[in-house]
Amino acid sequence: MDEPSSPLAPLGADHPLRALPIEVTISVGRARPLVRDLLKMGPGAVMPLDRRIDDPVELYIGERLIARGELQELPGGDGGQLAVRLTEVARPQGDLT
Repeated sequence: MDEPSSPLAPLGADHPLRALPIEVTISVGRARPLVRDLLKMGPGAVMPLDRRIDDPVELYIGERLIARGELQELPGGDGGQLAVRLTEVARPQGDLT
């Protein structure tokens, strides 16, 4: 008798789920302004973040942290397009390497 496959088993190269798009959110930092300061903001206002420009960014799928990386500009093309070079990737257990 065949054993049922585990829902966590690796997907084969031709598995249809591999073709599904997912949304990855890149977090570059957070701000915690007071409401009164937000109400004063208009075009051209600057909101400082809790990170520096060289700090790693975090990649999330939903609420789950899946990786960290560095912001980079893609060479060629239109110029100015951002990308992320991964520096740490989460293991299946959820911890980062």
